[in-house]
Amino acid sequence: MSEHIRIGLVSISDRASEGTYEDQGIPALKDWLGKALSSPWTAEARLIPDDRATIERTLVDLVDVAGCNLILTTGGTGPAPRDVTPEATLAIGDKEMPGFGEEMRRISLNFVPTAILSRQVAVIRGKSLIINLPGQPKSIRETLEGVRDVEGAVRHVGIFAAVPYCIDLIGGPYIETDEAVIKAFRPKHAIRPRQG
Repeated sequence: MSEHIRIGLVSISDRASEGTYEDQGIPALKDWLGKALSSPWTAEARLIPDDRATIERTLVDLVDVAGCNLILTTGGTGPAPRDVTPEATLAIGDKEMPGFGEEMRRISLNFVPTAILSRQVAVIRGKSLIINLPGQPKSIRETLEGVRDVEGAVRHVGIFAAVPYCIDLIGGPYIETDEAVIKAFRPKHAIRPRQG
């Protein structure tokens, strides 16, 4: 019963967008989604500078023109003067989803005390969920997938467990995950039978 989803992947970095160094955000997101999603998906990738107007235009374009039902951004969420991703995201959203940012910081605090400096937010715009992720590939994976113990068992569930049901609720496509990577949580009444 899976449906195709178009996912916007936005890496926000002055230096990477200028070519000073190679972007790691979009490859990390593609790699993780390739393992985590069992539903068909297409990426709409954008590498842009830390410029609020550019970020706002890019997010609006990915929702309103490209038809993305999920947008994951990486970068620009710290306290530095050029870090304006949360402000741009909140400006174009219809509803804020504060639980995502709260949980990402809580997950990251398992690893670094500076996680409290992160300002990630999430919003709904139309039928799209937009989530600001951390900038480092390791942190991206940890916040999406969760924290595992030495045996590989999940001891703190990642935020992506709630993403498919959120997309259901806002009228987006029904997406499924590989439970070995991240198990999507839905109430029993919202689970569709898997295709055999």
